[in-house]
Amino acid sequence: MTSTIRQMTIRGTPYLFLLPGLVILGALLSVPLYKVVEYSLYDNVIVERNPTYVGLANYTALLSNPGYWSAGFNTLLFTVGSVLGHMVVGIGLALLVNTDIAPRARTFFRSMLVLPWIFTAVVVALNWQLLLNPFGLINYLLQWLGLTSEPLDWLGDPNLAMWSLLLISTWRGYPFIMVSFLSGLQTVPQELYEAAEIDGAGFWHKFWHVTLPQLKPVIFGVALLDLIWTFQLFPLVWLATGGGPGRSTEVLSTLTFRLAFVDFQFSQAATVAVSILIISAAFTLLYLRNEARRL
Repeated sequence: MTSTIRQMTIRGTPYLFLLPGLVILGALLSVPLYKVVEYSLYDNVIVERNPTYVGLANYTALLSNPGYWSAGFNTLLFTVGSVLGHMVVGIGLALLVNTDIAPRARTFFRSMLVLPWIFTAVVVALNWQLLLNPFGLINYLLQWLGLTSEPLDWLGDPNLAMWSLLLISTWRGYPFIMVSFLSGLQTVPQELYEAAEIDGAGFWHKFWHVTLPQLKPVIFGVALLDLIWTFQLFPLVWLATGGGPGRSTEVLSTLTFRLAFVDFQFSQAATVAVSILIISAAFTLLYLRNEARRL
């Protein structure tokens, strides 16, 4: 009996050390989550002294709001476009820096290409605003090359703002995909490439028939994780365009912020936040199922 208690004590000691942190973390997550869901069930909390319980009326009004669907479409466009950009650029650069070159040169290029991941959203947004300014460097180069006859307002034109935002997001987010894919490339057996070369396979054949099949679980998992992050991305979008011009780059996260802290419609903002939570939870469950399948 004594030995059994001792074994239980030894096994339970690590969990006792973790318990305070888990309690604090659980409180920090559960209390705000509960309050957001509660706020979404009242007419207009915080602003009204005695808010009225309206149940699901805010959700019904949200589903009939064209602004919500417009922001939802922009979120879908921004998320899918950003993830595709991250994947294409990240995988392409991972293949380049994985080539057989001098070790010092390989280390240098890997260090330089991962730099966008280090910068904060504020630094990225401000620098790209300067680059995409009508009198910025990019317009100067385009005019010098003869590609445009007049400066383009990349972030101020509703037809160009979303594409400019996708460019900024792709530049900021590709290092995560590059590093993840690069680490996955190290696990692919070289014998498979050697066998493919014996069969006369070139670079693209080896990529499609060896590299991609071997790294398919990694690519799928990383793409899902990137999808979750990008779907609820707020700082980069708000700092770069503020959801404008007009509402051309308004996504669900910026819509939530605008409703809460610009229009002071906290209940409607909480309702949008809950919708983001539900969609993000669905993506998260899909990601966890994928990771459980890999184990």
